[in-house]
Amino acid sequence: MRVIVIGCSPAWPNAGGAQSGYLVEGAGRLLLDCGPGVLARLRNGNGGWPTVDAIVITHFHLDHFGDLVPWVFGAAFGPGRSTTKPELWLPPGGSERLRELGGELSFIEQLENAFQLHEYHAGEPFTAAGFEVTPVQLAHYEEQTFGIRVSDGVKTVAYSGDTAPTPQLADLARDADLFLCEATLGAPEPAERGHLTAEEASDAFAASGAHRLVVVHRPDELPLDAEVERAYDGQELDV
Repeated sequence: MRVIVIGCSPAWPNAGGAQSGYLVEGAGRLLLDCGPGVLARLRNGNGGWPTVDAIVITHFHLDHFGDLVPWVFGAAFGPGRSTTKPELWLPPGGSERLRELGGELSFIEQLENAFQLHEYHAGEPFTAAGFEVTPVQLAHYEEQTFGIRVSDGVKTVAYSGDTAPTPQLADLARDADLFLCEATLGAPEPAERGHLTAEEASDAFAASGAHRLVVVHRPDELPLDAEVERAYDGQELDV
């Protein structure tokens, strides 16, 4: 089992960076989130178009799902026409939300030809790309959001997506072999919470019993303690 960091920028991209996208490889190929810049990176070395079995979207903020839109157009009119359409797993209500966006941006007629649409539900495991995938609802402002736990039966990866501090975060990463955890903030937000500081990510890691923490979604301009591992685009993580 291996994780490739396609992009790990926060809501504003780091210089030259792609936004959220993490490719889990094992029995199949599972993409966690698909933010701007991810599709272009995935096209490199893949015969001109990505070959993934499934995509899981954690929530509907642009930096986590934005490249689904060009994926639709490439599947309809470009090199994606000759590839098998991947499963696309969305939060509850996500299919209708994506169709509404398709109506506004003129891709609704191509949507069903690009993806096999599915929805997941909090705490209910499903199978995608040969992995067992479990969504855990977290807290991100007023947006419905989920962390994703991926297992091949031997190894487990936990991915926070975006979240404020919540006890469910430690549950998501419980005893995981690899914990990809966001740490967007340099200091706690003063009111409504949507993200973590590096200290809060480390606290969740310690509480979870996970084996390895890699911080993601971190702006380059914010420092990180040397003992905390920081993700970078193109990084390959063996699990």
